Amino acid sequence: MRFGLFYEHQLPRPWDPDAEERIMQDALDQIELADRLGFDYVWEVEHHFLEEYSHSSAPEVFLAAASQRTKRIRLGHGIVQLPIGFNHPARVAERIATLDLVSGGRVEFGSGEASSQVELGGFGVDRDTKRAQWEEALDAITRMFVEQPFAGHHGPYFDMPQRNVIPKPKQKPHPPLWVACSRRETILMAAQRGIGALSFAFVEPEDAKEWAEQYYSILTSDECVPIGFAVNPNVAVVLPMMCHEDEQTAIERGIDGGHFFGYSLAHYYVFGEHEPARTNLWEEFQEHRAEQGFARDIIAAEGEPLGVKLFEQGLGSLRGAIGTPDQITELVQRYERAGIDQVIFVLQAGRNKHEHVLESLQLFASRVMPRFAEQADAVDAAKRERLAEACEKALSRRAPARAPQPDYVVTVRDEGPRGQSERAESPLAPFIKGKSDEELLAAFGSDDAVAMIFAGMQAAFVPARAQNFTGAIQYELEVNGSVHTWAMTIADGAARAMPGAADSPKLVVRAPLPVFLRVAAGELNGGLALMEGKIKLKGDLDVAARLGEMFGDQPRY
Repeated sequence: MRFGLFYEHQLPRPWDPDAEERIMQDALDQIELADRLGFDYVWEVEHHFLEEYSHSSAPEVFLAAASQRTKRIRLGHGIVQLPIGFNHPARVAERIATLDLVSGGRVEFGSGEASSQVELGGFGVDRDTKRAQWEEALDAITRMFVEQPFAGHHGPYFDMPQRNVIPKPKQKPHPPLWVACSRRETILMAAQRGIGALSFAFVEPEDAKEWAEQYYSILTSDECVPIGFAVNPNVAVVLPMMCHEDEQTAIERGIDGGHFFGYSLAHYYVFGEHEPARTNLWEEFQEHRAEQGFARDIIAAEGEPLGVKLFEQGLGSLRGAIGTPDQITELVQRYERAGIDQVIFVLQAGRNKHEHVLESLQLFASRVMPRFAEQADAVDAAKRERLAEACEKALSRRAPARAPQPDYVVTVRDEGPRGQSERAESPLAPFIKGKSDEELLAAFGSDDAVAMIFAGMQAAFVPARAQNFTGAIQYELEVNGSVHTWAMTIADGAARAMPGAADSPKLVVRAPLPVFLRVAAGELNGGLALMEGKIKLKGDLDVAARLGEMFGDQPRY
């Protein structure tokens, strides 16, 4: 049996100005102690906008800090949200690999798809396709870890050209993979994909036994086709915990925090109505806890074996591993007999006090952990030997890493297989190449010719590349001592070119007509023309940098 700690950075209202800093510094102190005491894992979640329940929106930053204050504890990124609106797959691969390097190869890569509307809606993630997005992203990320270069991806939810995603992780082929599970179906899916199952269902040991047996039955069968390039056979359960020699003291110190953890989870995922920055979740918890299955008055110090869920007189309540060392030992032994590989404890929950968490960790490490630590390495070795053949067969069913596209090259303007990577020639190019300034002015200096140029730009506009920009761009083209002024107005997904000055333009572009035409035809680099003073800009330079993308083959200023 392995033991871990789980962090949401819970912070019930009211908040003082230092509350968020304090909760994170306390957590780092707790993890540093857990590392010295011999805990095996620390897990840090990724959540967004879930006030009071989880102030952990950048776990990669927090875990990097924890890596520098610890020596041996495994750092569980549990979980990274993989639907594309939350995180681009390449950014996930880069962050996981970097964390693996700075921690000396201690990362566990947990992932998930998210379920709360607060998060899904906040990032515009479609609920109906989030599972498919998770699977597509994870498959690509594991390839990014092993392919040099990553051979690219074209799928329903994201596209990416061939690139070498760096750095590569220290652990080869990549850190162990996990997925967040709250239902039996997801645990079975984890087995089919050859990854560890992180269960957040607060399941009794006797029910967990059935889940673990089904998980390992599938993982060792032909149904297992790994999504990664290594199999991670593990099942973990999460429980609230507070350990004290006196049972009543353990209850007083930990039960409200454990209940708030469960209640606030249900608020965001099951029954809650949330007004951002207004809902007081702690007050609602105090008022409605019993009716939602977190009754306080049925939790009593009776010296009995611990039950994860207790029921009395029609009421239910969560207990978990809140009790004495002997009670917690007995509960862990039941999970061990059920075939669970890791028990992950939540101590930093609700208003649980930092000093009580530290005392609980120390008592657990001295009274409970030794009863399991001596056997842990031997049990792991036996499991690896027992599953080695099945894991090898499973990996043979996984498609191998792909070879890169030969002769793929990225130029300053385009990319693709060598010989095909040059930018498609502009329609203007045949009329512009090799012409002198005088010849260009003679051919394109009339009002009608300039109008044709802007009509072409209008037709070439690509709305998706405008990145929600709206407003006017004013072009001032110098022709034989006069200036042709045109306004390109972008609104409602379309561009409209009109002669004359724009009202309050976001950007003004001024250039001699021959310079403008040469940039349009690809004969002159727009950035170089800007540095040499041939093009002058006034206004939003971020918009200027995107002009080329917005207008297809038009100038990149």
